[in-house]
Amino acid sequence: MPYKHKSELPEQIRDTLPEHAQAIWKEAFNSSWESHNDEDEDSREERSVKIAWGAVKRSYYKNEDGNWVKNKD
Repeated sequence: MPYKHKSELPEQIRDTLPEHAQAIWKEAFNSSWESHNDEDEDSREERSVKIAWGAVKRSYYKNEDGNWVKNKD
């Protein structure tokens, strides 16, 4: 199920990721969801979540305090 607004994101995403990372997660999830429409819904959801986290991890990392922070360029 694609997300139209960041407020619709899973609570874990809203509570742990900074605003920009939430936007990255949402866009990656939605793009994957649309691209894999030949899969059943559970597989599609699982794949889209993995892809969304991968997209976030390209720009952010979890520091030793457990907070997500932007990678230094």
